[in-house]
Amino acid sequence: QVQLVESGGGLVQAGGSLRLSCAASGWTFRGYAMGWFRQAPGKEREFVAAITWSGGSIYYADSVKGRFTISRDNAEKAVYLQMNSLKSGDTAVYYCAAGSVSGTTYTLHTQYRYWGQGTQVTVSS
Repeated sequence: QVQLVESGGGLVQAGGSLRLSCAASGWTFRGYAMGWFRQAPGKEREFVAAITWSGGSIYYADSVKGRFTISRDNAEKAVYLQMNSLKSGDTAVYYCAAGSVSGTTYTLHTQYRYWGQGTQVTVSS
């Protein structure tokens, strides 16, 4: 059974930090790109960050560049999102996703095959 399980969400003050983790199980994980998306109430799901299998290519949404860092540990089948200098606009449910994506499609949630259940991040101002 394929599973992606996020953890690390919570309530933090503006300017603070959180580290999200996503643990994968039930499939090979090998060769899959991993991404983080988020969805705020009443808004569309939006791309946050993505990392290729090798870690050689990393992509960020403009809104999080310089503040968020995505990383992965293939031996542990895990991906992480370090979030610093958090703002109230970062409040959302954050989802981990996996897919065989390439080229310019990393930002498209439709390209990802597997999804976690999400973890809530709330930033108070």
